[in-house]
Amino acid sequence: MTEQKNDITEKKQQEVAEIDLIVLLKKLVDDRRKIYKAIGVGALIGLVIGFSLPKEYEVKVSLSPESGLDNTGGLASIASMFGLSSGSASLGEDALSFNMFPEIVKTTPFLLEMLETPVMTKDSVSMSLYDYLDTQNKPWWGYMIGLPGKAIGGVVSLFKDKPEEKENQPIDPFRLTRKQSERIRMLRKVLDAETDKKTSMTTVSVKLQDPVATALVADSAITKLQRYITDYRTRKAQQDCIYLGKITQEREAIYIKAQKEYAHFADANKNIILQSVKAESERLQKAATAAYEVYSQMETQLQLAKAKVQEAKPVFAVVEPSTIPLHPSSPKKMILLIGFVFLAFICESAWILFGEDFWTSFKTEMKSPKTGAGKR
Repeated sequence: MTEQKNDITEKKQQEVAEIDLIVLLKKLVDDRRKIYKAIGVGALIGLVIGFSLPKEYEVKVSLSPESGLDNTGGLASIASMFGLSSGSASLGEDALSFNMFPEIVKTTPFLLEMLETPVMTKDSVSMSLYDYLDTQNKPWWGYMIGLPGKAIGGVVSLFKDKPEEKENQPIDPFRLTRKQSERIRMLRKVLDAETDKKTSMTTVSVKLQDPVATALVADSAITKLQRYITDYRTRKAQQDCIYLGKITQEREAIYIKAQKEYAHFADANKNIILQSVKAESERLQKAATAAYEVYSQMETQLQLAKAKVQEAKPVFAVVEPSTIPLHPSSPKKMILLIGFVFLAFICESAWILFGEDFWTSFKTEMKSPKTGAGKR
């Protein structure tokens, strides 16, 4: 009996749910004209926004770096040939991980160097990236939103003395002007880099409103990133190479001087058989030999340091090069249209099913106390 009662209760609940669903659908059908109007308004808004947004082109360049330092080969084998194992033990240490590429691209020094990049538009107009960013168009509401701020700034500037910013003022990383800071902020938005930790592949993407300028900026970003990493990785090795070069020159001069002193003494005392002369000759010869051994060892160290500079240079493989895009990547007008139509349908349906009843009951509750007080 209990099971039969439960089955009957479940059937009744299903019937009530079906009836409620039918009532809701009937309510939507009865007010379908409102839904049509809302869909039309949503479609209009989607089209306005889609055609108001400026076209943007995107270029993605994929870069696969390979570390130039390896303990098991390369420079380690060269060092073992010279009998120098202590210096090669730490050659495999990678001070700069390739996972830092996205952070490097966002740094101020890198962006300042990028702003000086010469670019060319599809109309064959040449300018720097700093000047090109000023030509980027904004949607009409962007100008409207910025008008109050400009008006307030203009009024404040009348009562505040401030130094005028020159148009071609040189960029000082320590003291950036307001316009230069704005350009850096704009460049951070359009330039991005991502590194896949599994494959160590870095993808640099650039979004601009001109296809030719986009491709040029993406190619320049990859080139500058490669040079930045190469300079960073080889800086220590180059400093060691310069230092060893100076020491080697000094030791070479000491060796040549000792060799000349021995040669002059031997020539001047060729036929003299005195023990003092013989002892001095042996001393000068040993000094020249010792100077040569030190010079030879330093020369070996110098050659090893030069090899280390070359070995420290990372190898980059450009998997996907920069090419001029043929079609804009945004705005996606169809997606905007469908999105706003769907949003308008959901909002209007929710208003018809729940909003109207809630608003009516709310107004009734707000009026009821006043009505009661009037009767009293």
